[in-house]
Amino acid sequence: MPQHNRWWALVVLATAQFMVIMDTSIIGVALPEMQRDLGFSPGGLQWVFNAYVVAFGGLLLLGGRLSDLFGARKIFTIGWVVLTAGSVVAAFATSAWVEILGRAVQGVGGALIAPAAMTLLMMLFGHNPRELGKAMALYGAAAPAGGTAGVFLGGVITEYLSWPWVFIVYIPIGLITLAAIPALLPATQGKRGSVDVFGAITVTAGIALTVYTIVKAPEQSLTTTLIEAAGAIVLLVAFLLTQRSVREPLMPLKIWKTPGLAPANLAMALLGAAWIPMWYFLNLFLQQDLGYGAFASGAALLPMTVAVMIFMIGITARLLGRFGAKPLIVLGLAVLAVGVGGLAFSGSAFLPASLVAAVGMSLAYIPAMMSALSGVRPEESGLASGIVNTTYNVGSALGLAVMTAIATSQENGFDAAFVGAGVVAAAGALLTLVLMRRPAQVPQEQPARV
Repeated sequence: MPQHNRWWALVVLATAQFMVIMDTSIIGVALPEMQRDLGFSPGGLQWVFNAYVVAFGGLLLLGGRLSDLFGARKIFTIGWVVLTAGSVVAAFATSAWVEILGRAVQGVGGALIAPAAMTLLMMLFGHNPRELGKAMALYGAAAPAGGTAGVFLGGVITEYLSWPWVFIVYIPIGLITLAAIPALLPATQGKRGSVDVFGAITVTAGIALTVYTIVKAPEQSLTTTLIEAAGAIVLLVAFLLTQRSVREPLMPLKIWKTPGLAPANLAMALLGAAWIPMWYFLNLFLQQDLGYGAFASGAALLPMTVAVMIFMIGITARLLGRFGAKPLIVLGLAVLAVGVGGLAFSGSAFLPASLVAAVGMSLAYIPAMMSALSGVRPEESGLASGIVNTTYNVGSALGLAVMTAIATSQENGFDAAFVGAGVVAAAGALLTLVLMRRPAQVPQEQPARV
């Protein structure tokens, strides 16, 4: 592919990352209005977020496998069709369960898009470490940019239009992207093989039941909770056993022998389990406790998301090349713990603590992602990408479920959730310090090919 076309292709891939992340952030400011209009309970409201995250995280491995079998560009295209269709359902939902269904369909689309995008990125830039570093930095920066746009647009749209428009905006973007794919993305060949359907069903059902069990635990009997927990464990164990026995597993367990993969994924899971609950409850805190309107709430969160984008683009990539992944992951999670925990004591003066949390997220995210991908073979990049995105999103869903259960059981629920998320981040820093024995280094820059 010509040089200029590869970078235009990166624009399409970064747009995908931008949209997938914006899908999680744009709804935050709109949550109170959605709760009023669709009749969500305080505990049920989190399913507007978790329906997306569970479907996305639970099906990422399947998305990576389908990308390998049928070609990354084809699966990338199908993912955009599904994401756009889910946006239509979510935008015009008239009840809570239809809204949750639309969000789940959006999550399925995201689960097809994300691993296919990473595979295409590695195909386009993987031959040149210098270009790959730049491409990964731009691709990674699309995540906080999506978060920034989501927070701001969510506030503007909810304040001046109505909450359904936070989903309607996806429709024209999806159609434009679909039109650009044939011209800008390279055609990719699949390979012979089969799909581990049973594995996909058991892992997704296991994750969903785990989240549901945690969410419902405060309001149901211990016996019911234990039965549901046992069912989740059975499903997840069945998934692992299947991966050992089938010829072409969804997640070959041998990939976990890759140095640094397991601790990097653990760091990503705990990063998501701290960051996403903070973001979720900070949105609600601003509107329900401090009385901010939708636009004011989005504007108040904008400095935090802008800080994430600036740090990821301008600072983290340079520090990663100099110090490697482990020090940045440990430092980032520790700083995140201070920032998130500080929100519990900040009251209306939340901005300094939120900016500290943003710095921590910025320092940890890209190093953990690069560490998870750095040791795998090129043909396993789609699988490794699926795994690390799965762990981040599953960690996010479980963290949010736990913090919601804590918040609903405490008189001062927001503060309890912030403290809990801070403890999770601190645990992540400690575990990374102990378990990541070989600090991952990014490849040294080489002269660009002419």
